[in-house]
Amino acid sequence: MKKMMKIASIIGARPQFIKLAPLSKELRKYHKEIIIHTGQHYDRKMSGLFFKELNITEPDYNLEVGSGSHGYQTGEMLKRIEKVLIKEKPDLVLVYGDTNSTLAGALAAAKLNIKTAHIEAGLREFDKSIPEEINKIVSDHTSEILFCPSDLGVRNLAKEGITSKVYNVGDITLDLAKRLAADTHLEKRVLKKYNLQKKNFCYMTVHREKNTGQKKRLSSIVSALENISKTIIFPVHPRTIKALKKYKLWSKINQIKSLKILPPIGYQESIILIKNAEKTITDSGGVIKESYFLKTPTVIIDDTTEWVETIEDGWSIIAGADKDKITRYVNKAVKPKRHREVYGKGKSAQKIIRILNNYLSENQG
Repeated sequence: MKKMMKIASIIGARPQFIKLAPLSKELRKYHKEIIIHTGQHYDRKMSGLFFKELNITEPDYNLEVGSGSHGYQTGEMLKRIEKVLIKEKPDLVLVYGDTNSTLAGALAAAKLNIKTAHIEAGLREFDKSIPEEINKIVSDHTSEILFCPSDLGVRNLAKEGITSKVYNVGDITLDLAKRLAADTHLEKRVLKKYNLQKKNFCYMTVHREKNTGQKKRLSSIVSALENISKTIIFPVHPRTIKALKKYKLWSKINQIKSLKILPPIGYQESIILIKNAEKTITDSGGVIKESYFLKTPTVIIDDTTEWVETIEDGWSIIAGADKDKITRYVNKAVKPKRHREVYGKGKSAQKIIRILNNYLSENQG
């Protein structure tokens, strides 16, 4: 490498903080990193908590876009990111995952002719009614370098005609999850804090707009919980609390004795609870794959998932918002077919940096 390059990381939501943590640490050994936080996660508990506990450097810019419709949010991000990129003139932009921050970052860089690398590229649910699906497709097609979490991502991109600078580097989330899951002191502390025994409870998350934005779906999920006697640990996302109150389900859910409702928790505690749960119940792609990493079966309360390998191997099953399916799948004993290292071995950050260093070295002006 001839010189240190300036790289802009654009993030805005919890899953991106988790991907950034291991990569930023490696990146700063070789380059100058500028962190641009769009403010997509506007709740201080959800955002500040993660930066602090994951030991991520405070953002250089917080654009404070906050909540809003997809069009408003993406448009505001695009305007504000563009101003920062014009000022900073980075050599490369990094975007992560599939949020509106990902899309806005990729578009802003493309319009300014700044090369972009997309981390977690190639994932598809093959349902364009899902906003995140559009974000993935556009971000992939405007990026110069594509880092896929598995071979499936590479194959998906090839079907769309993208074969140049496509790399299977494994899933970067595993870098952090693997380290935290091995921390026995942390494990003991978390289980004691919540008075839990290993594999004697379920861990649940609900946050997707498909579930929180439709009374019928959310009511069905709550009704399913009433029919499950197992202890369920449920850290409630701010969006979900708002929806439960809006649809007059908040008092109902608080009356379910087997349900232990918690405020938002940090990533460290989340990983320990996933590892030690009998099952996870979730609409979160992150929790689905983290459960797979940690060999915990998952009931997916969504209609699709891009983490197809978890279903193929028998660790996940799709229940949607169907009350009977959720109840049946949570109560049913699970015997997964197999467990593979389809998402790598927890060394994705090192692989990404090695590829980026080679690319930047070859493309210096």
